[in-house]
Formats: sequence, C-alpha cells, structure tokens
Amino acid sequence: MTLLDSIRTPADLRQFDGKQLKQLAEEVRAFLLDSVSHTGGHLSSNLGSVELTIALHYVYDTPGDRIVWDVGHQTYAHKILTGRKDAMAGLRRGGGIAGFPRREESEYDAFGVGHSSTSISAALGMAEAFHQAGTDHRAVAIIGDGAMTAGMAFEALNNAGATELPLLVILNDNDMSISPPVGALNNYLAKLMSGQFYAKAKKASDLVLSKMPPIKELAKRAEEHMKGMVVPGTLFEEFGFNYIGPIDGHDLDVLVETLKNIRKLDGPQFLHVVTKKGKGYEPAETNPCLYHGVTSFDPAMGITEKTGGKPSYTQIFGDWLCDMAAQDHRLVGITPAMREGSGLVRFSEEYPDRYFDVGIAEQHALTFAAGLACEGEKPVVAIYSTFLQRAYDQLIHDIALQNLDVTLAIDRAGPVGADGATHAGSFDLSFLRCVPNMLIAAPSDENECRRLLTTAFLHSGPSAVRYPRGGGPGAALEEGLEPLPIGKSNIRREGSKVAFLAFGTVLGECLKAAEELDATVVDMRFVKPLDEEQVLSLARSHELLVTVEENAVMGGAGSAVSECLAARGVSVHIAHCGLPDRFIEQDTQENQRVGSGLDADSLIRRARGLSE
Repeated sequence: MTLLDSIRTPADLRQFDGKQLKQLAEEVRAFLLDSVSHTGGHLSSNLGSVELTIALHYVYDTPGDRIVWDVGHQTYAHKILTGRKDAMAGLRRGGGIAGFPRREESEYDAFGVGHSSTSISAALGMAEAFHQAGTDHRAVAIIGDGAMTAGMAFEALNNAGATELPLLVILNDNDMSISPPVGALNNYLAKLMSGQFYAKAKKASDLVLSKMPPIKELAKRAEEHMKGMVVPGTLFEEFGFNYIGPIDGHDLDVLVETLKNIRKLDGPQFLHVVTKKGKGYEPAETNPCLYHGVTSFDPAMGITEKTGGKPSYTQIFGDWLCDMAAQDHRLVGITPAMREGSGLVRFSEEYPDRYFDVGIAEQHALTFAAGLACEGEKPVVAIYSTFLQRAYDQLIHDIALQNLDVTLAIDRAGPVGADGATHAGSFDLSFLRCVPNMLIAAPSDENECRRLLTTAFLHSGPSAVRYPRGGGPGAALEEGLEPLPIGKSNIRREGSKVAFLAFGTVLGECLKAAEELDATVVDMRFVKPLDEEQVLSLARSHELLVTVEENAVMGGAGSAVSECLAARGVSVHIAHCGLPDRFIEQDTQENQRVGSGLDADSLIRRARGLSE
C-alpha cells in the first residue's frame, strides 16, 4: 500500500515524518498527473501546489481551521487528501466532483469559488467569526499572483491589516522561477521572522522606540530598507501585515517549519511562497499555459498545439478583431487576464501597442475602456459572460449612462460544460437588456457572429455581442466586414401555426424541430433593439410563438417579446424556452442543453404539448 492509499482524511498524514511527507508529495503528483490525463482539467497550477497543500493540512487542524483557496485551479491535491481520491475519476463530469471547491461537496471546502480574488475577504470574515465565537480556529487564504491583481484582494488586505485577527494570507507566486534570493538565506530568514522570539522582540522594540519618535522612525526606515534588499515585503507591511518570505514552495521542511511558527502568531500574517507551475512534469513546466486546462491526453506523449479544424467562436472573434483593427486605427483591444481564452493572442502580436491586458480586474477593464472612448478611441473589451457580472456597476455608471462607444465581445455565453455553474454565462441577456442605451446582439452562426461584431463596433454607443463556448455549425465566412441592419431579424423558414423565435446559436435546433412541425423559424439576431414589427407580424399569423435562448428565461430575450406584445395589447399563445431557474451544473454542453430543454426533441415536445 502506498502512503497515499492510507490517507482517508488529513489527520492520517499528520502521523507522517518529514521523509514520508516528501514521498507523499511524489505520490500525489504522480496520481494527479495520471488522473487529470484521463478526465481533463486544470493541470499545471495543480502540479505546482502539491507541497503547499500537504504542508497546510499537516500543520493546520482542518476542517476546524479553514483553508480558503482562491479561484480553485490549485485544489486537486486538496481534494485528493480530503477523502476524494477515488472520486477524482469523475472530476468535472456530470454527477461527479467539481473542479473547484464546493461547500456542499466536502466539509474541507471552506468556501465555494470559481471566480478569483475572493479568498482574503472570505477568510477574514471567517477569522472574525472565530473571534466573535471565542474559538482558537485559524483561517488561511491562498491566493495566486494573478488573483492579486484584482482590486478586491487589496480591499480585503486593507481591511484585514487594520485588525488584530490571526489571519494568514499566502501568496502562491508561480509566475516566476525560484531565483537565487529564494534559497538557504531566505529560508532561514523566513523561519526567523515567523518565530515567537522575533515577533516578541519586534513588539518590545516598537514599544520602547515609541517613546522616542525620531529614533523609532529611523529604525523603521532602516528595517524597511534592509528587508527591501532581501524581500519584496514593504508593500504588504504597509497594509499592516507581518511579511514573511519569499520561501521555496516545494521545500516541505521549510514550509512545515514556517507554517508551524505562523500558526502560533497573533495578528495578520503574509507568507510569500514561490512555486513552479507544472512542477514534476517537464512538458507542463516548459509550457504551463498549454497545460493550464487540458482535455484527456497521454502523459508519455504530451499535448500538441491544435491546428486546423473548424474555428471556434473565440477564433472567429480574434480574426475579426485583427481585420477590423487593420481598417480602423482607433480600435483597441482589452482583456482582463484572458488573452488566450478570449482569442487575443494574434491581436496582441500584430497590434501590441493597441492591446491591453489589465489583469484580473474586470471593473477596471470597463472603466479603462470608458476613458479611452471619451477621447475618441474605439475599445473592444473581450470578456467572458460570467466575468462581466463583476463589472456591472461600471457597465451602467461609467459606460451606458454616458452613452460611450464601447463594444463588449462576450464569450462563453450559455452553458459552458465542465466548468459548471461558476463559469456558465446564464444571465447576461437579462442583466444587459434592462440597461438603457445598450445594443445587444446574439449571432446564430460563425458568419453572423462576424457581421454582428462589425455592426456593434460601427454603432455609436455601448454594444454587446454574445456567443457561446466552442464551435458553430460551420457556416461559410463572407469576405469583408459588412454590418447588418440594426434591429432587423431574418426569416430562415416559413411554416404555419408555430413560430420559433431563435436568439443566438439555438437556431440550429429550432430548424431541426421546425422540419418535424412545419414551423416558421426566425433568426432574431438582436435582443435590443428587438424587431418588434416581426414579432407583431408573427403573432398575427401564428397560433403559438416559442422563444428560444441560451440565457435564463427570467428577464431574458423571451421576456422582451412578451413585453412587446403586452405593450401593444396583442394576445397570442407564447412559450419561453431557455435556461431554467437553477444553476447549470457541470456536464457536457450537449447534456446541459438537453437538460434545459433546448434540443430539437425537447422543443418539439414543448410545442406539441402547447398546441394540442
């Protein structure tokens, strides 16, 4: 039996000695690589956090002590060590365990998460709750260097640093290699600075020096200068944290010793840990971006870059952006840390001076775009639907209220598959449609996507084009950059009695259903402004209208159709098909659509049930 096989809970690994912990790390890493190569998932970041995870569960009394992970891309080892090793075979699959922490999945998952930069705020809330209850439990937040770019992380640091709560924030810095300063001297300093003697001595010296302000200020400046020569901690100490590190995040002896010392300290502590993405698997170490999120693969062969094949909507957008940039020098592209995911790689290479990655800072991305638009530039913000939720106030207050010329290219609209509810683009039509001045388009195929992006970009004012994850039906792309008339739909099939009003890529399923029902199908194209003339005409000539969209039924495009009919006093039998009033859990996109009643067979049954 391996050490890993003997672990059912973290209490089991606390019986191991240092040598066994190192062997356990090797076993966990090997199991993780084998498991993810079969299921797919986030690989390179998880390979890099194995030792840190082991050390945390070894030192902290989980689940009583709370470990709060940021985003969740680094939690597979955590799941493996907390009783879910066998369940890893169903990772990110329908009915299986999630790729992110979920409170309902395990008592060891202290906080559910899928979006970044929430860990410090949540852990601070837990630390305060422990204080209110008079318990000795500890809260730890683990946040990556990318997530530290978000304003929310600094808001939480600012709040936490003003308290005396024993909160530990760990910066898992995997954006840099382990450089010479992160060696024996720094490891020694980390142990020293995390020890009781150092903490008490520092507190005593502060008390003595406080009686002599000039000397205290001189000492403080000298300390900051000396520490700044060795460690980049001055910023976090200005927030009120005791900064420790950086230390080697793959050295279990140092990690355990440092965490044991910190566990005894009062007040907010900040530990800087340096890890390597893809640790232990050479292809992932060499190309961590390629191995960030993977499908199943053979570890012996590795992954090769995909070329050719049918382009995804993300690729359609990326190519359109470059083509439009060639025509209009005012176009600038903005992404909140999603260059690859949003299809901006080619644009960043061909137009580096017009490409802006603002980090994980969705709020800033939109207001930055607003500022550019104020001065005559034409910004295009490439953003996932689920991440746009984080910048709703900026959309309303900074862009729409001022009617600024900003185009939103909204990727991952609708069900997204294995990433599940945290990343599903279920609500954008609902929360965008109620905002004045917005133009909202939902293309039905690749060519429509390209033309509607042009339409939105040429429109003077805020606009949004939303498209799903993955590929389309394979529609041929027209040359050029021709826009479509705003607010005008397109009849794709003439029928009788039943009319499908399709918003977006659900058009294909509507056309399949229409063949069985001899129904009319209209590609609505625009959610706002709605083609009201077409809606009223269909209501007069058909017995049943069926609106179909990959968005929440509540407040979505179907609601716009009903509002139009109600405002004109038109009565007609109408049904709304879209995402139900629940979060769409992880599964294949196909199963998610079937489960939501958005496949052809479901549409046929719905229409027949209402027609009889």
